[in-house]
Amino acid sequence: MIRTFATACAALLALLSTPALAWGGFGHETTAQIALANVSPKTRAEIARLLRAEAALGTPYCRMRSLEEASTWADCLRRESWRWAYTFAWHYQTENICKPYDVKANCSGGNCVTAQIVRNRRILADKTLPAAQRLEALAWLAHAIGDLHMPLHSGDNADLGGNAVAAKYGIAPGRNLHSVWDGPLAERGITSAEPPLVRRYSAEERAELASGDVADWGRESWQTARDLVYARAFDRDPCAGGEAPKDVVWSNEDIEASLPTLRQRVTQAGLRLARDLDAALGGAAR
Repeated sequence: MIRTFATACAALLALLSTPALAWGGFGHETTAQIALANVSPKTRAEIARLLRAEAALGTPYCRMRSLEEASTWADCLRRESWRWAYTFAWHYQTENICKPYDVKANCSGGNCVTAQIVRNRRILADKTLPAAQRLEALAWLAHAIGDLHMPLHSGDNADLGGNAVAAKYGIAPGRNLHSVWDGPLAERGITSAEPPLVRRYSAEERAELASGDVADWGRESWQTARDLVYARAFDRDPCAGGEAPKDVVWSNEDIEASLPTLRQRVTQAGLRLARDLDAALGGAAR
């Protein structure tokens, strides 16, 4: 019993010592659902085939029976930091919002979200590799594309991507700026969307929303962090000088003003993931 309690405490400490999760599980699963609704039948079949290699991953505590579960697998790994800590930097690539964006910055040795998207695309597409290795790449690709579209995984104001800024969500205290976007704001934006975000998009919508590549996606998130997240949180230009507040209120006005952008980021993540999955798994033109 003592050993079990110690193990549980260690797992909890590992979770507390890592940055907040992007979009939470609900946001990542929604991204995966959008992707699955927009890939080709051949790609869906290939995903199903790869998922059969789940047991070979050696993570029975983190299941991967669907693309939705695959999209949150990388966050589940945080419970075993002794085994997976080397991957923790793959979830983000925060850059100072008051300096020019550089997709190559803060990515030593490829340890950042943009580099891991590029790496895992290549692994997933390589049919000479074992199915389990490609399945792991599928999970990282699904997760990392979601992470990159969360503004505070790209933009930073010397505050750990908003983790160090205490924040109220409306009148509810006890959060930080990152977790506001990660949790309740994402859930409200997704569940209240009309039409629903999870649907089949037209070819024209996919062409518009799934454009660009990792540098473009990271720059979009970084700019959203600067021009929307920090600007509204601080009620001023975050780069105008002066000490940044460490305690903010994300008001109802801020919530309503943010929902269209949040929905767009989740939708773009899902359609861009669909595009990458079709490319890697040989999906026919739709």
